[in-house]
Amino acid sequence: MGTASYILAGSASGTGGRTDPGHAFASACHGAGRSMSRHQASRRWQGRAIVDGLAQRGILIRSPSLRGIAEEAPGADKDVSAVVDAAAAAGLAKKVARLTPVICIKG
Repeated sequence: MGTASYILAGSASGTGGRTDPGHAFASACHGAGRSMSRHQASRRWQGRAIVDGLAQRGILIRSPSLRGIAEEAPGADKDVSAVVDAAAAAGLAKKVARLTPVICIKG
């Protein structure tokens, strides 16, 4: 919610449209992954505090549940920049764009 997002292009390998089984088949990761469970996050953070803190940074959050916001707190995920940098360094994907959040809508 409060971290950057990246658009990545999966790296193709081989020739003639074939891919090397050691690569990611022209795909890329779709998220950083969690560093803690939703339960741990909801015990550590308060939804209202997250909404207020992100609002101070100009990021709006819309969600029917403050608990849901706490479960998805920005600190509950791995560092997305480090994950993207690792994928790029491994030759699995190329960075196309880095996006900064403006609004987050939780269902």
